Amino acid sequence: MRLKEYILNDVEILSLSEKIGDLQKLFNQLTYTHLPVAQDGIYIGCISENDVRCFENDKTLDDYRYALEGFYVKEGNYWLDSLETFAQNNSNILPVLDDDNTYLGYVELNEMISLFKETPFLHEPGNILVIEKAFKDYTFGEVTQIVESNNAHLLGAFVSKMEDDMAEITLKITPSGMNEIIQAFRRYGYIIISEHQEDTFNKNLKDRSKYLDKYLNI
Repeated sequence: MRLKEYILNDVEILSLSEKIGDLQKLFNQLTYTHLPVAQDGIYIGCISENDVRCFENDKTLDDYRYALEGFYVKEGNYWLDSLETFAQNNSNILPVLDDDNTYLGYVELNEMISLFKETPFLHEPGNILVIEKAFKDYTFGEVTQIVESNNAHLLGAFVSKMEDDMAEITLKITPSGMNEIIQAFRRYGYIIISEHQEDTFNKNLKDRSKYLDKYLNI
């Protein structure tokens, strides 16, 4: 689904002649973190509410042109592309431009997140498995092969964390043979981060630990 299907236009784009005091009042009425700004009808960036709160209210936006943030997406982008831009700019509103860089409107973060909720990754039944391996040592081809060789299918996968050259990968897997999948990942050198009742390896470790504790307490 492309972004052009979700463009809104109920907030007018600002001009550089806007008074800061007026913008402060406008942000009081809205829930947006940013608002788009144009010069001679051309989009030139967004101004954030946090910045506007710090500016002198008797000046104009033109006096603070340096504070404009130039993020946007194109109407031909897919909705998933927008989530990265939202995250990078800590914004809940995202200007949309056409191929000629003409401002068309904006999309909202909540709307894009609601689309993500409808994807099979979240909507379809399945098991979440979180695994970890050195970033240079894993491939998604290998991850997929491990899952599918155990008669299951991936509904989605993404790198959920990167730290100290280690990649944490979150998988959504169709509900089938989780213990076999978990043990297969271990054989390929993956660390299992999430806990699972089906994990016989961890169950055996716990049973042995309980037996050892009981033996030591005799």
